Amino acid sequence: MNRVRSTSGKGTHMSIDFEHVEVKNNENQNRYEVQLDNQVAELTYERHGNRLLLMHTSVPPALEGHGIGGKLAKFALNEARSQQLTVYPYCPYVASYIKRHQEYLDLVAEGERKRVLE
Repeated sequence: MNRVRSTSGKGTHMSIDFEHVEVKNNENQNRYEVQLDNQVAELTYERHGNRLLLMHTSVPPALEGHGIGGKLAKFALNEARSQQLTVYPYCPYVASYIKRHQEYLDLVAEGERKRVLE
């Protein structure tokens, strides 16, 4: 199990289970997010009809290196698949994630696939 002890802003210690983080779609702020230890990791997006533009992934330094960016990307791509959306991975991290996990390549707009695979 991937647990890390962390100091919250109040000086107390808490254990974070990075394997079982919960990703949510915060539609009001157009982002997929993970909230841990009073910090937010996010993947911002724009939605235009059946197009999902994945714009930017941001993970606070204290949460880096635990696969949270990958969990955000996977959640967004699975949601796109379930809603039959066409994905435009403008975020370099998401593009590299798709390159490593080509089972999601069919979601990417045809004109974007070559760029993702470069």
